Amino acid sequence: MMSKKSWSLSLLSVLLLYIGFMPAVYGASSTSTSSTDICSTNTKVRKHYINVSVATLWKQPGLERKLDAPSLSSPVDMKKWTSSMSSTTQRRWLTGKTETQALYGQEVRLLQVKGDWAQVAVVGQSTPKSKYGYPGWLSKVQVSTLSTINYSQCPIAIVSAKTAPVYNADQTTKRIEVSFNTRFPVIAQEGNWVQVWTPDESKSWIKQSDVAVYELLKDIPKPTGADLVATGKQFLGLPYLWAGISAYGFDCSGFTSTVYGYHGISLPRDASAQIKEGTAVSWNDLQPGDLMFFATKNGKGSVHHVSMYIGNGQMMHSPKAGKTVEVISINTSAYAKEFAGARRYLD
Repeated sequence: MMSKKSWSLSLLSVLLLYIGFMPAVYGASSTSTSSTDICSTNTKVRKHYINVSVATLWKQPGLERKLDAPSLSSPVDMKKWTSSMSSTTQRRWLTGKTETQALYGQEVRLLQVKGDWAQVAVVGQSTPKSKYGYPGWLSKVQVSTLSTINYSQCPIAIVSAKTAPVYNADQTTKRIEVSFNTRFPVIAQEGNWVQVWTPDESKSWIKQSDVAVYELLKDIPKPTGADLVATGKQFLGLPYLWAGISAYGFDCSGFTSTVYGYHGISLPRDASAQIKEGTAVSWNDLQPGDLMFFATKNGKGSVHHVSMYIGNGQMMHSPKAGKTVEVISINTSAYAKEFAGARRYLD
């Protein structure tokens, strides 16, 4: 656990940063002390950032249905969108049409623009599909382009709650609701509030109880298997969402990559790539936190699913459309016969 300090950074000189994951709690203080320029560089950089709570990336423009409109606007309404898909058929329809998601403030690389759509690559989401990050198409109004000073060494507030409101300067009016694992550069901490920089460069506040702050990414503590399991369990009952990586819905690999990423361990976005990293583990040597993979052709074909072993012969996963994040026996026949191997990513 880090020692308590307080920070006060210039509102105009903080760059939005989106790297790293699970924070140890960085203590707040009722006062703020000056720390101008202690973590900045003088190099200005032009970058692109997601400016909605959750942006959904599509395989190509024009695939969307009318009911998908709340996910394509700015701002988005994730609760309205996910609740409008009331049937398994409506949720399953997304399979193969959406690719991944990106959270508020996440950096993306702009690849091309076509009408009202932009193709981007999500920086930090590793995939064999692109060296720049996971690619896909989104509504171009969901991306902001900014030229700012590089503050990559500044403190970062990371949302630890499932979802959290971000408030205007009055600390009363909610301006946006963000997902678990969203992160912001810290401007100052005052009492029970953390002042953060956002993609529209506004003066915003988030409650200290909804975030934890790291001074540096290297301070992220290494998790245990129990830590990973505990993080995953808070999402039990959350409906599956193809391409999902947020507290509004996960797909199978979105769930595992987010849980691990929250603890500072970066995994590839998809199960087919996750199985190629870490250390191979046998069925009889499984430990909590290990990932289990499943493939077609009785485990000898293409990897199509991933779960997390949680101990006592059980695994936790986000299985498919119409289901929720759940815990089941690893001996469940539908999965046991497709077991393709397990990997361990902890030292």
